[in-house]
Amino acid sequence: MSERKKPHNGRDTSGQFKVKQADVDDLRTEPRGEEFVRDDVRLGGAVEDVGAGAGQRGERIERLVDENEEDVRRVVDESR
Repeated sequence: MSERKKPHNGRDTSGQFKVKQADVDDLRTEPRGEEFVRDDVRLGGAVEDVGAGAGQRGERIERLVDENEEDVRRVVDESR
């Protein structure tokens, strides 16, 4: 029962996420920027993109997930 009172991993007690916020496009233009992003993700689990193109990437990822679900469903139906 004590585990129910613990915050979700990655959130503080108020429920806010504790991830680094950065403009990923700006970081990628720096000489070692991609290494910094990789390290932040490896150590912290995520980097929130707050740049101008963040919404477009999210929409693309959502489309890729939907396409993947359709592909998996089709393969499963064919195997039956």
